[in-house]
Amino acid sequence: MPGRILDVEVPADRPDLRTGTVDFGGVRRTVCLAYTPEAGVGDYVIVHVGFAITVVDEDEAARTLAVLRAMPGALETELGPAASAS
Repeated sequence: MPGRILDVEVPADRPDLRTGTVDFGGVRRTVCLAYTPEAGVGDYVIVHVGFAITVVDEDEAARTLAVLRAMPGALETELGPAASAS
């Protein structure tokens, strides 16, 4: 699931456990950014089960989201019922 990072938090005692708020077309979730240390605010990431697994450019994120929106129930399955409101 592609999303855009809105903010990043780095615990002082565990800088390896970065998290961030990621926007998935109106649905926002807290995501672990530990596997994408290069990712920052404004970057797009692919998220799987709550973990950002790779950084992608905005065009790739838009294409992937369009494919998911075309699949009935895909957004709701990944993001929960709030996804249908967006």
